[in-house]
Amino acid sequence: MAKTPTGKNISGRGQRDLKTQVKTARGRKLSSTLWLQRQLNDPYVKRAMNEGYRGRAAYKILELDEKYRFLVPGARVVDLGCAPGGWLQVAVKRVNALGERRDKAQGRVLGIDLQEVDPVPGAEIHVLDFMEDDADLKVKEWLNSKADVVISDMAASASGHKQTDHLRIIALCEAAAYFAFDVLEVNGTFVAKVLAGGAEGELQKLLKQKFTKVANVKPPASRSDSSEKFVVATGFRG
Repeated sequence: MAKTPTGKNISGRGQRDLKTQVKTARGRKLSSTLWLQRQLNDPYVKRAMNEGYRGRAAYKILELDEKYRFLVPGARVVDLGCAPGGWLQVAVKRVNALGERRDKAQGRVLGIDLQEVDPVPGAEIHVLDFMEDDADLKVKEWLNSKADVVISDMAASASGHKQTDHLRIIALCEAAAYFAFDVLEVNGTFVAKVLAGGAEGELQKLLKQKFTKVANVKPPASRSDSSEKFVVATGFRG
């Protein structure tokens, strides 16, 4: 019998996997109907709803942390582009930001985004463009220190052109990496989403200069038909 990240048992016995079909509504594009059908039949979407996460993306950071253990009690975490807040929810629990575990160090979780984000208990959220010249100074002031972990699930707006979208997200990830260089403590960790596509070589070279280990991972929660993967860079050299 398997368990969810929150410890609930899951049993497949006596259950039928009923696939939800979505009828094409008048005025709705076929692509929208297919997207909705995929959402309704996505087990991670259903788990997120049942377990109180704001989206299926929460399981991506959960799975990455299960493997690399960077969200430890007491860690100071900065989430770039934190909307809708699923990664914040995971980080708050893992670093003990609410202080619920009295025997563990209490961490800090700071989320920043271009838009307002609904509050997440245990997280401090600010509206900020991390590309502003003084953004790193503001973050370090809010934390009253440097960060142990910088995470990012950001993606640039899709243009519909695969290569253009790839270049955009690589550029965004590079910008997030440079921000991380300014705010991370020595031995800190940087985690960010990228898209496989051939233009990430310079990003990999840059990260390998700044971190002792750099891994490229596609967590199980990442859809198999998506080119997204995540870079996990640990051991920031400072």
